[in-house]
Amino acid sequence: MGALRSATGLFGAYVPRDSVVHRAPAGLKLGALALVSVAVLLVRSWWGVGALGALVLGVAVASRVGARALLAQLRPLVWLVPAVLALQWWAHGPARAALLSTRLVLLVALAALVVLTTRTTEVLDAVERGARPLRVVGVRPERVALVLALAIRSVPVLATLADDVRDAQRARGHERDLRAFAVPLVVGTLRRADALGDALRARGVDD
Repeated sequence: MGALRSATGLFGAYVPRDSVVHRAPAGLKLGALALVSVAVLLVRSWWGVGALGALVLGVAVASRVGARALLAQLRPLVWLVPAVLALQWWAHGPARAALLSTRLVLLVALAALVVLTTRTTEVLDAVERGARPLRVVGVRPERVALVLALAIRSVPVLATLADDVRDAQRARGHERDLRAFAVPLVVGTLRRADALGDALRARGVDD
Protein backbone atom coordinates (compact mmCIF):
# COMPACT_ATOMS: atom_id res chain seq x y z
CA MET A 1 0.00 0.00 0.00
CA GLY A 2 2.96 2.37 0.38
CA ALA A 3 3.23 3.04 -3.35
CA LEU A 4 -0.51 3.54 -3.64
CA ARG A 5 -0.53 6.05 -0.82
CA SER A 6 2.32 8.01 -2.35
CA ALA A 7 0.63 8.04 -5.75
CA THR A 8 -2.75 9.17 -4.49
CA GLY A 9 -1.64 11.55 -1.76
CA LEU A 10 -1.14 14.22 -4.42
CA PHE A 11 -4.88 14.32 -5.05
CA GLY A 12 -6.16 14.68 -1.47
CA ALA A 13 -8.92 17.14 -0.70
CA TYR A 14 -9.00 16.32 3.00
CA VAL A 15 -9.77 19.25 5.33
CA PRO A 16 -8.44 18.54 8.85
CA ARG A 17 -10.97 19.27 11.57
CA ASP A 18 -11.82 17.83 14.98
CA SER A 19 -15.38 16.71 14.31
CA VAL A 20 -17.51 13.62 14.85
CA VAL A 21 -17.66 13.12 11.07
CA HIS A 22 -13.87 13.14 10.79
CA ARG A 23 -13.55 10.63 13.62
CA ALA A 24 -16.03 8.17 12.09
CA PRO A 25 -14.36 5.12 10.48
CA ALA A 26 -13.81 5.41 6.74
CA GLY A 27 -15.52 2.08 6.11
CA LEU A 28 -18.61 3.26 7.96
CA LYS A 29 -18.75 6.49 5.95
CA LEU A 30 -18.30 4.72 2.63
CA GLY A 31 -20.90 2.09 3.52
CA ALA A 32 -23.39 4.75 4.60
CA LEU A 33 -22.76 6.68 1.40
CA ALA A 34 -23.45 3.57 -0.67
CA LEU A 35 -26.66 2.80 1.21
CA VAL A 36 -27.92 6.38 0.96
CA SER A 37 -27.11 6.47 -2.75
CA VAL A 38 -29.13 3.33 -3.40
CA ALA A 39 -32.01 4.62 -1.29
CA VAL A 40 -32.05 7.96 -3.09
CA LEU A 41 -32.23 6.25 -6.48
CA LEU A 42 -35.55 4.77 -5.33
CA VAL A 43 -36.93 8.11 -4.15
CA ARG A 44 -39.56 9.60 -6.44
CA SER A 45 -40.87 12.45 -4.31
CA TRP A 46 -39.71 15.82 -3.04
CA TRP A 47 -40.18 14.54 0.51
CA GLY A 48 -37.34 12.11 0.00
CA VAL A 49 -35.19 14.78 -1.62
CA GLY A 50 -35.92 17.08 1.30
CA ALA A 51 -34.79 14.37 3.73
CA LEU A 52 -31.58 13.95 1.75
CA GLY A 53 -31.05 17.72 1.79
CA ALA A 54 -31.49 17.77 5.56
CA LEU A 55 -28.98 14.92 5.88
CA VAL A 56 -26.40 16.72 3.71
CA LEU A 57 -26.86 19.93 5.66
CA GLY A 58 -26.53 18.12 8.99
CA VAL A 59 -23.35 16.33 7.92
CA ALA A 60 -21.90 19.57 6.51
CA VAL A 61 -22.52 21.46 9.75
CA ALA A 62 -21.22 18.60 11.91
CA SER A 63 -18.08 18.21 9.78
CA ARG A 64 -17.13 21.91 10.07
CA VAL A 65 -15.29 21.81 6.73
CA GLY A 66 -16.78 25.13 5.64
CA ALA A 67 -18.92 26.15 2.70
CA ARG A 68 -15.96 27.16 0.54
CA ALA A 69 -14.35 23.70 0.63
CA LEU A 70 -17.66 22.01 -0.14
CA LEU A 71 -18.53 24.35 -3.00
CA ALA A 72 -15.09 23.78 -4.50
CA GLN A 73 -15.91 20.08 -4.74
CA LEU A 74 -19.26 20.86 -6.40
CA ARG A 75 -17.81 23.22 -9.00
CA PRO A 76 -17.66 20.59 -11.80
CA LEU A 77 -21.46 20.33 -11.59
CA VAL A 78 -21.72 23.83 -13.07
CA TRP A 79 -21.20 22.17 -16.46
CA LEU A 80 -22.92 18.84 -15.82
CA VAL A 81 -26.18 19.82 -14.13
CA PRO A 82 -27.49 22.13 -16.90
CA ALA A 83 -26.91 19.37 -19.45
CA VAL A 84 -28.66 16.77 -17.29
CA LEU A 85 -31.48 19.19 -16.55
CA ALA A 86 -32.03 19.98 -20.23
CA LEU A 87 -31.99 16.32 -21.25
CA GLN A 88 -34.38 15.24 -18.51
CA TRP A 89 -36.65 18.22 -19.21
CA TRP A 90 -36.90 17.16 -22.83
CA ALA A 91 -37.47 13.50 -21.96
CA HIS A 92 -39.64 13.69 -18.84
CA GLY A 93 -40.79 17.26 -18.28
CA PRO A 94 -39.71 20.05 -15.93
CA ALA A 95 -40.90 18.54 -12.63
CA ARG A 96 -38.99 15.28 -12.96
CA ALA A 97 -35.99 17.07 -14.44
CA ALA A 98 -35.76 19.33 -11.39
CA LEU A 99 -36.14 16.33 -9.06
CA LEU A 100 -33.42 14.30 -10.74
CA SER A 101 -31.01 17.22 -10.96
CA THR A 102 -31.51 18.09 -7.29
CA ARG A 103 -30.86 14.47 -6.31
CA LEU A 104 -27.65 14.51 -8.32
CA VAL A 105 -26.35 17.67 -6.64
CA LEU A 106 -27.18 16.40 -3.16
CA LEU A 107 -25.59 13.00 -3.73
CA VAL A 108 -22.41 14.60 -5.06
CA ALA A 109 -22.40 16.94 -2.05
CA LEU A 110 -22.69 13.99 0.32
CA ALA A 111 -19.86 12.16 -1.47
CA ALA A 112 -17.79 15.35 -1.34
CA LEU A 113 -18.27 15.52 2.43
CA VAL A 114 -16.91 11.98 2.72
CA VAL A 115 -13.87 13.01 0.68
CA LEU A 116 -13.34 16.19 2.69
CA THR A 117 -13.52 14.40 6.05
CA THR A 118 -11.57 11.25 5.22
CA ARG A 119 -7.86 10.92 4.53
CA THR A 120 -6.91 9.20 1.30
CA THR A 121 -5.02 6.49 3.15
CA GLU A 122 -8.13 5.72 5.22
CA VAL A 123 -10.26 5.45 2.08
CA LEU A 124 -7.72 3.14 0.45
CA ASP A 125 -7.49 0.92 3.51
CA ALA A 126 -11.28 0.66 3.82
CA VAL A 127 -11.82 -0.14 0.14
CA GLU A 128 -8.98 -2.65 0.15
CA ARG A 129 -10.43 -4.44 3.17
CA GLY A 130 -13.84 -4.56 1.54
CA ALA A 131 -12.42 -5.97 -1.70
CA ARG A 132 -10.31 -8.71 -0.11
CA PRO A 133 -12.96 -11.44 -0.56
CA LEU A 134 -12.69 -10.84 -4.32
CA ARG A 135 -9.14 -12.20 -4.38
CA VAL A 136 -10.65 -15.65 -5.01
CA VAL A 137 -11.75 -14.47 -8.47
CA GLY A 138 -8.43 -12.81 -9.30
CA VAL A 139 -9.23 -9.25 -8.23
CA ARG A 140 -6.37 -7.28 -6.65
CA PRO A 141 -7.88 -5.23 -3.82
CA GLU A 142 -5.07 -2.66 -3.81
CA ARG A 143 -5.73 -1.89 -7.48
CA VAL A 144 -9.45 -1.46 -6.81
CA ALA A 145 -8.64 1.01 -4.05
CA LEU A 146 -6.23 2.92 -6.27
CA VAL A 147 -8.66 3.25 -9.19
CA LEU A 148 -11.44 4.47 -6.89
CA ALA A 149 -9.22 6.99 -5.15
CA LEU A 150 -7.87 8.38 -8.41
CA ALA A 151 -11.37 8.68 -9.85
CA ILE A 152 -12.53 10.70 -6.84
CA ARG A 153 -9.48 12.94 -6.81
CA SER A 154 -9.58 13.61 -10.55
CA VAL A 155 -12.78 15.67 -10.29
CA PRO A 156 -11.23 18.81 -8.70
CA VAL A 157 -8.14 18.45 -10.89
CA LEU A 158 -10.21 18.48 -14.09
CA ALA A 159 -12.34 21.33 -12.74
CA THR A 160 -9.22 23.44 -12.23
CA LEU A 161 -8.03 22.58 -15.73
CA ALA A 162 -11.41 23.61 -17.18
CA ASP A 163 -11.23 26.94 -15.34
CA ASP A 164 -7.72 27.59 -16.67
CA VAL A 165 -8.79 26.81 -20.23
CA ARG A 166 -11.84 29.05 -19.88
CA ASP A 167 -9.69 31.93 -18.61
CA ALA A 168 -7.30 31.54 -21.54
CA GLN A 169 -10.26 31.41 -23.89
CA ARG A 170 -11.61 34.68 -22.54
CA ALA A 171 -8.18 36.32 -22.77
CA ARG A 172 -8.09 35.50 -26.48
CA GLY A 173 -11.64 36.73 -27.08
CA HIS A 174 -13.01 33.30 -28.04
CA GLU A 175 -15.65 32.89 -25.33
CA ARG A 176 -18.22 31.44 -27.75
CA ASP A 177 -15.86 29.14 -29.64
CA LEU A 178 -16.56 25.57 -28.49
CA ARG A 179 -13.42 24.20 -30.14
CA ALA A 180 -11.26 26.78 -28.38
CA PHE A 181 -12.48 25.30 -25.11
CA ALA A 182 -12.84 21.59 -25.92
CA VAL A 183 -9.52 20.99 -27.71
CA PRO A 184 -7.21 22.43 -24.99
CA LEU A 185 -9.30 20.69 -22.32
CA VAL A 186 -8.95 17.28 -23.99
CA VAL A 187 -5.24 17.80 -24.68
CA GLY A 188 -4.60 18.96 -21.12
CA THR A 189 -6.52 16.00 -19.71
CA LEU A 190 -4.49 13.55 -21.79
CA ARG A 191 -1.24 15.18 -20.72
CA ARG A 192 -2.21 14.91 -17.07
CA ALA A 193 -3.17 11.27 -17.60
CA ASP A 194 0.26 10.59 -19.12
CA ALA A 195 1.96 12.39 -16.22
CA LEU A 196 -0.07 10.36 -13.73
CA GLY A 197 0.87 7.14 -15.52
CA ASP A 198 4.54 8.09 -15.38
CA ALA A 199 4.22 8.88 -11.66
CA LEU A 200 2.57 5.54 -10.97
CA ARG A 201 5.22 3.64 -12.93
CA ALA A 202 7.98 5.52 -11.10
CA ARG A 203 6.48 4.32 -7.83
CA GLY A 204 6.30 0.71 -9.03
CA VAL A 205 2.50 0.56 -9.25
CA ASP A 206 2.57 -1.09 -12.69
CA ASP A 207 4.26 -4.27 -11.49
